[in-house]
Amino acid sequence: MKRSKAKVPAVAPEPILIERLQTGVRLEKRLLKVLKALAEYHDLTLGDLLEGIVLHAFEGKSPFGEESLRRIADLKRIYNLNLEATASHRLTEKNDKQIKRKK
Repeated sequence: MKRSKAKVPAVAPEPILIERLQTGVRLEKRLLKVLKALAEYHDLTLGDLLEGIVLHAFEGKSPFGEESLRRIADLKRIYNLNLEATASHRLTEKNDKQIKRKK
């Protein structure tokens, strides 16, 4: 027979005071849509989500568990985001010259 474990009350971690700055970061349109939807899903601001992703990445850790990864896959399908990590150094923004050449 298994013994039930007594629940230990969780102690809130000590807050860390920081200073945030407003920034004008440009992101790929579909990537931003997925990030905003993921932040909403986790009831976070976009800034809080990005801070968490970056802090995990700086330590070589994955910021997402299995459930979040499934949600991300769903959101990528919804917003037609077909980019992968290998694309990160090849993304080039459209400009007027490239658009005119296509005409």
